[in-house]
Amino acid sequence: MKTDAVVYTSNTGYTKRYAEMLGEKTGLPVYALSAAKAELARGSRVIYLGWLMAGKVRGYPGAAKRFRVQAVCGVGMGAAGSQLQEIRKTNNLSAAMPVFSLQGGFDMNQLRGVYRLMMVIMAKTAGKSLAAKKDRTPEENDMLELLTEGGSRVCAEDLAPVLEWYGQEQQERS
Repeated sequence: MKTDAVVYTSNTGYTKRYAEMLGEKTGLPVYALSAAKAELARGSRVIYLGWLMAGKVRGYPGAAKRFRVQAVCGVGMGAAGSQLQEIRKTNNLSAAMPVFSLQGGFDMNQLRGVYRLMMVIMAKTAGKSLAAKKDRTPEENDMLELLTEGGSRVCAEDLAPVLEWYGQEQQERS
């Protein structure tokens, strides 16, 4: 049985953009989790994308209760391919579950409520410690820029590992 759809939960739009790009590349329909609950049958096979907060893939528990999640993509501020073990552990994902991380972006103006307050504190504390650090890595420089200036790091190339997995998965299931 093949994957039926791409399902996502997005807070500031970066995860939605990745979901739409993944849908374009795979030909799969794309649904926000709230719409997927109405549009897709219970037990449908989905690739799930959610935004990351402290290693948690937001919306994943709800998606996993309703659908057969085939792969999980966490979208956060860190570099694509980073935090995989943390994502797996924090979300109690089995070793068999394909897990991917994608770099989204940061826009303080898109955040509301408690999420905005948390990120104001994090941006100040992490930004100060990164700014004071000598010999920063390119990844640390990028994070500092995101924290201080905001911006998007969404790029289609970061989906390459997901698309490679998807292609192999579909071949095995046909």
